[in-house]
Amino acid sequence: MTTVHMTPVPTGTVVAYRDDGPLSRAMGMLVAGQLPPLPPAVAGTFVTGVLLVIGVAGADGLAVFAPAVTLLLAGPGSSHPHDGRLDWLVPPILRLIEYTFIAACGFANGVPPVLVFVLLGALAFHHYDLVYRLRQRVYPPPWLATAGLGWDGRMIVVSVFALAGWLTGGFVLLALYLWAMFGWESLTCWLAAPATGVEADTSAAEPGTQE
Repeated sequence: MTTVHMTPVPTGTVVAYRDDGPLSRAMGMLVAGQLPPLPPAVAGTFVTGVLLVIGVAGADGLAVFAPAVTLLLAGPGSSHPHDGRLDWLVPPILRLIEYTFIAACGFANGVPPVLVFVLLGALAFHHYDLVYRLRQRVYPPPWLATAGLGWDGRMIVVSVFALAGWLTGGFVLLALYLWAMFGWESLTCWLAAPATGVEADTSAAEPGTQE
């Protein structure tokens, strides 16, 4: 049985692991893959860290501008094939930036800890599911990164909620949306990709395995 692929097949798993949103992908198109992804991602980590140290509380906290700065730095690298020796570090760096920013904004602005962890849980579930399905050659549909907003879009949404002074309600809405969307998509994706299909495709790739 042939594996059920969710088209299109990613050009590279490291690029897929980035979980870029529409804004980041649009910036990547501007440089046509000519910008190495790792140095800008490292720079984005440094800038985000500095802004978080300066302050995250309220609309006056400079950290609310971290998503825009990180997007300008790391976004253009989204179109690079990520074939460098250390380019595999880019996705975990982006995860570190996103999770740290969301947690810092939530805790500094009085969001109940349970809401912070519920939102982070939705992101962790999605990223674990993404890694596992790519390893099993069950590829996500092309609309998932857009509907999920990407690391860039989610950070900007949190910033907007912080600037509006409605961070607790924003965390509730964002967490409900992401859990519902990621959970439903993951369930329907795995139901459409029988385990027998994955196993057949894997065994065919193993040397010495014959029908």
